[in-house]
Amino acid sequence: MIEYIKGELTELTPALATVEACGVGYGLNISLNTFSAIQGKKEVKLYVYEAIREDAHVLFGFVNKKEREMFLLLITVSGVGANTARMMLSGMSVAELCNAISMGNAKLIQGIKGIGKMTAQRIIVDLRDKIVTLGISDEIPAGGQIAAPVNNQVKDEAIAALTMLGFAPAPTQKVVLQILQANPNAPVEEVVKLALKQIK
Repeated sequence: MIEYIKGELTELTPALATVEACGVGYGLNISLNTFSAIQGKKEVKLYVYEAIREDAHVLFGFVNKKEREMFLLLITVSGVGANTARMMLSGMSVAELCNAISMGNAKLIQGIKGIGKMTAQRIIVDLRDKIVTLGISDEIPAGGQIAAPVNNQVKDEAIAALTMLGFAPAPTQKVVLQILQANPNAPVEEVVKLALKQIK
């Protein structure tokens, strides 16, 4: 399994990046988001998903782990293949996609080429809880709007502590994010104490 490829960016189009590493040129299918992020760079590090089929061995490249995690979730949904998932990540950023899913905004998701009404609804139903559990929706609080960044170290430690106490990850994540957005400088202990009062 290839985790990532780091090397010289030798060719770049909006759909494909060629990265040379140790004398080998790897062609990676990319989204427009990744294209924008690596445009103009000489050295890049792209996280990889390998799609191994009978007729082809295709590599997909992502600028960060969050984008790859979102891609992997999308392709678990019935009717969403690798190319459709890439199209979705080209049409919207990970944060925008998380926002649309958490708000149940099927019309926004349908705005992406190749996504019909049924597929958009299936994506929302299948992924709404998963994006929270896996931490992909870090920037999306319970209300659904994109919020200011939070202290990730405090957030991760607080969630880990609460999970060890037996609370489910999804509701814990939402509560911890709300607390940190209201109290950005709160230490871990305070976040945990406040969360204990709020988690249902």
